[in-house]
Amino acid sequence: MPLLINGERIDPGRPTGDMIRAYPHLEEKAKLLRSQPARTVEPKGLLYVQQREFAVTTPEDGSVSILGSDDATTCHIVVLRHTGSGATCLTHCDGSDTEAEVSLIMSSVKSFSDTTGYGRLEVHLVGGFNDDRQLSQKLTNQLLRAFDLQPDDVHLVTFCVTELNDREEKDIHFPIIYGIAVNVKTAEIFPATFPEKGPDEDLRSAHVLTGATLTNIYDTKREQLHIGPYFWSPFPHVDFWLEQDDQQILQETSHLQKKRRRVVGTGLF
Repeated sequence: MPLLINGERIDPGRPTGDMIRAYPHLEEKAKLLRSQPARTVEPKGLLYVQQREFAVTTPEDGSVSILGSDDATTCHIVVLRHTGSGATCLTHCDGSDTEAEVSLIMSSVKSFSDTTGYGRLEVHLVGGFNDDRQLSQKLTNQLLRAFDLQPDDVHLVTFCVTELNDREEKDIHFPIIYGIAVNVKTAEIFPATFPEKGPDEDLRSAHVLTGATLTNIYDTKREQLHIGPYFWSPFPHVDFWLEQDDQQILQETSHLQKKRRRVVGTGLF
């Protein structure tokens, strides 16, 4: 079934500028979201989601009330919610395998929801900017196509991506919103920053560096963070790299970023 706006199917191959002009309420909602100051979210009740991770939970969760992620530049943060069950998923996508990732988060939310009964699936997309390499636009297009290919109706509610999340300063473009949070009890979505990105931030970051695919980090039934096993090969010349400063590492490894199709957004490169 299609990706819908106001009950109408959209053409995911259509230029996003045309789509925004056809549905001006999307731009108005993006403006409203951008106008909100970023709130600082403290660790209590928060489950922070890193790049290539996702988490899904319901309003009945006694441990997690907020899902959030930040450090997104060309990356997009996706919130998928079923309005009947309240099951809510947040993920941080970087374009590594968008179609498979969307299918995975769809099935995760549906596992907590009766999609044939009351309620509907709603998606919120935030992130990206008008970057020189157009990585943001590419990811926006990938996400629209991937949701349009799903077997269930998905309603696009928030679209604050790429050109709608861009600001320019001295001819240099930047994102306006780098991070968002969603309250799984109330469904409120808001710009956010996170003083703490745990638990186990370093362990989870290492998982991403091994080239991990999108990973579910939360066991909702047990209300426990879950990190599965992962493996890596010894890093060549590790002693040499440990002696270099940040600028040297950035300069010498930037080409690896392109080869591995990682995008700037994690602060890891």
